[in-house]
Order: sequence, then C-alpha cells, then structure tokens
Amino acid sequence: MSKILIRGAKVLGGEPQDVLIDGGTIAEVGSGLSAEGEGAEVVEAEGRVLLPGLVDLHTHLREPGREDSETVLTGTRAAASGGYTTVFAMANTFPVADTAGVVEQVWRLGKEHGYCDVQPIGAVTVGLEGKKLAELGAMHESAAGVTVFSDDGKCVHDAVIMRRALEYVKAFGGVVAQHAQEPRLTEGAEMNEGVVSAELGLGGWPAVAEESIIARDVLLADHVGSRVHICHLSTAGSVEIVRWAKSRGIAVTAEVTPHHLLLTDELVRTYNPVYKVNPPLRTERDVMALREALADGTIDIVATDHAPHPHEDKDCEWAAAAMGMVGLETALSVVQETMVDTGLLDWAGVADRMSVKPAQIGQATGQGRPVSAGEPANLTLVDTAYRGLVEPAGFASRSRNTPYEGRELPGRVTHTWLRGKATLVDGKLT
Repeated sequence: MSKILIRGAKVLGGEPQDVLIDGGTIAEVGSGLSAEGEGAEVVEAEGRVLLPGLVDLHTHLREPGREDSETVLTGTRAAASGGYTTVFAMANTFPVADTAGVVEQVWRLGKEHGYCDVQPIGAVTVGLEGKKLAELGAMHESAAGVTVFSDDGKCVHDAVIMRRALEYVKAFGGVVAQHAQEPRLTEGAEMNEGVVSAELGLGGWPAVAEESIIARDVLLADHVGSRVHICHLSTAGSVEIVRWAKSRGIAVTAEVTPHHLLLTDELVRTYNPVYKVNPPLRTERDVMALREALADGTIDIVATDHAPHPHEDKDCEWAAAAMGMVGLETALSVVQETMVDTGLLDWAGVADRMSVKPAQIGQATGQGRPVSAGEPANLTLVDTAYRGLVEPAGFASRSRNTPYEGRELPGRVTHTWLRGKATLVDGKLT
C-alpha cells in the first residue's frame, strides 16, 4: 500500500497540518512534511477539514432478504460516500439476524466488499417478536463478535424480556439499543400527534409513547447495572428523561438522527410520503431541544437510521407508504447545517458525536481514534465551503428516498480512507 501525504488539512477544524499515511497507519502529523523521496501520493487539502472516519451505530443494509432496497455492497458504498468507515447493521432483515449464522453472513459480506467495516447488530428477541430472547451469547461469541443488540423497527415492549436482555448482555459488556415506542399508544399512528395531525386528520403518534419506554428502560438499566442505548430519540421530553438519568449516574446513551435535527412535522402537510418516518418528524420545539441536547452531550451521538426503500414503497399514498429515509450520504451535511453553521458544535465536537463516541458505544476497534501518529488511518476529508443541491440520482445507495432532494446543503466529503486505503477520491468511489 502506497504512502499518502494529506497536505494542509485542518485537523478537527484546527490549524492546517500535514498528515502522512504509511500503509494502514498514520505515520506522522505536523507542518511542512515532505513527500520527496517517499514516493507518496499527495492530496492537496487546503481549507478542508480532516476528521476520523465516521461511525454509524444505526444503519439498515437490508441484506439478506430485501436486496431490492439495499445490499451490503450498495449500503457500504453509500457509507464511504458519506465519510463513514464503519456502520452497524440493524437486525430486521429476512431472515432476522437473531442467530450466529445470520450475523456472520452479514459480517463476511462486509469483509468481502471492503468499502467500510460492517458490524452486525443482533436481534434481542427471536424473530423480533418480543417473546423469547434470541441467541445473544452465541452471536457475541461468533466471528461477528456482536456487542450491540436491538429489535429496531419494533420495541422490546415487555419489561420482563427487556430486563432479561439487560442482565444477559451485562455478562460480556454488551448494550441493548431500544426502539422506544409503546405499541398500544401508537396503533394507527401515521405522524406526530399535535396540531398538524389534528388539522390533517391523520392518526397521531404521541411523544409519551417514546418517553414512557425510555423512562422504564433507564430505571431497568439502573436496577440491573447494565447499559442501555436509546435509538433515534425525537422529543424534548425524552431529552429531559435522559438528562435526569445521566445525572443519577445511570449507564444510558442516546442518539439523534440528522432528519430529526432539521425537519419538522409541518412538512407532512404536503402528504409527501418521503417525510413518513419512524419515529415521526416532531415539532420545531422538539428540534431545538434535540440540537441543544446534542451540543451539551445529553444526546451522545448522531446516527443516520439509514432506511432505504424501493421506489414503489414510497411513491404511493401516505397511508400505504413505508416508513424511513436514506441518510448515509447526507448526514454530515445536515449536521454541518444544523450544528456547526449555527455555532452549536465545532468540528472537534462533530468528530466526537459522529466518530469517537459511536465507536466507543459499539466497541468498534480501531475506529473513532485520534488523528495522530500511530493510529489507524481511518479518515474523512470534508470540503466545508461547498454548497450544493442534493441530487439522489447520484447516490451510491440503491434507494432514493431522501427528504432533501433539491435542497441546498453545505459540505461535501471528498475523500475517505479505510485503514489507509482510499474508498472515495475527489468525491468518487474507488
């Protein structure tokens, strides 16, 4: 593997520095590094920001079973395009990733394609049915080394099952990632419950359906002495519960999606199914609370909840449309728009929320590391001065269900390196 000299990049948004990659490792970081006599490829990065490779704790790759929506290959190509070097693949595939065999299949596909590391997430319950614990220990002991378990798409709504899962994963330092949704409170729900749902006559999804599960689960985690992670937190009330739990020393972490940082339920007035998502888009008040919570650390990370769907599942009437949005290729731009350009986070903060902490929560070895000598060369270079329209026709993802089509967003990932190997060069996949 050849040497690469990244010249003049603003490491974590700081002063310009040169970064020399040798093989799969960062060999040197400093000013005025020379490539002469080294035979290094030079990447001129003046004005661009260099970050550790991004880590997504919440991606739907759809394989096996829904390859019409996405595959491990197309999903990891989308990830590399968005600056990601690791994604955690959710378990709601067909068959469900509730056995060692299925998680190993997904893990090996990631190894084979090589655009980013793929770490499977194991199901908490067999078939995502919420009745019987899946083979948590076997999945952890498998080649995939699963440490994160989730029935995402469905809530582990039975308190006894949730308690048992928390007790089980504690033995090997795992974490249960909860899709917080009380199903009895959301029957027939199509959007956020509030003024807009009342005016449109659509079934409402109350904030308390999320908040009640989070409150229960942080208390269970405290009782058991285990770790719980809250998927796609979306309401101001949920923020307050997590903030309270953290003040008590409870081992809870939480994520927010880019779309919940930017979009509100007012968009549902268009009846465009691209805005139909689980949990639903909330109010402006919720959006502002989520941004502030991400800035102050109450919310630990940004996770995309990349949820690809084929055209026919979204280009239909609202009631029949599938829930979900693609997000890997636009996540960093949305975070720049909502958090950096508003002054709520600097680029070091973005690196913390989108690389360092998700890697720590998911125990992704070699990811989310400092940009310094001796560390793995998992890196992302961003042209933060760029602004352009989102054009889904150019996506690497197999699906196009983005809520940002035609919208101008800042920032563009120009290069991604996975252990020193370029997966994206000048905005093009290798």
